[in-house]
Amino acid sequence: MRYILFFFLIICFNSQAQVMHCGYDFTSYVVLDVHESGKKENIKNLRITIVDSLGNDLVNTANKYSFKNADEPMVFSFNYLIGDDNKRLPEGATAAKERWFFPFAKDNYLISVANTFQADRFQIKIEDKDGKDNGGKFKTVILPLYSYNMYMLCSNESQQAAMKFGRKMNKPIDVVLEKE
Repeated sequence: MRYILFFFLIICFNSQAQVMHCGYDFTSYVVLDVHESGKKENIKNLRITIVDSLGNDLVNTANKYSFKNADEPMVFSFNYLIGDDNKRLPEGATAAKERWFFPFAKDNYLISVANTFQADRFQIKIEDKDGKDNGGKFKTVILPLYSYNMYMLCSNESQQAAMKFGRKMNKPIDVVLEKE
């Protein structure tokens, strides 16, 4: 009996030790492609936040919604290039081996959220606070957010293959802004 128990414990520990984890476990991303009609370049220097149903900024109280920036509003950041030394490249600088810090997001806005984030309860608010940098002030837009808007980076091939119908996963939300 003792040998059977010992054998069972070895099998249990051995199977758990081989579980591979992804660097993005327990997190997802929301990615936005924000541009003007007829243009492909993203509009920079926008303030993009996640808001509640009343339009108030969602505050990440005690890391409830994201594992980053506790007790601060949920604000999107713009992806950036890194160079040969794996450090952020200054605006306009180039490097022989430049690439995006988040390669899945390219030159888009993004925010990290917990996998338990209930996206359907919130919205995205896009504001151009200072129209000087963008060649004109853009209208403020509030868009609904859905769970399928979240990038699930640690899903396996079989999960993605099962999603053959409907909106494809891991695509940025396309947002077209108009000038005031």
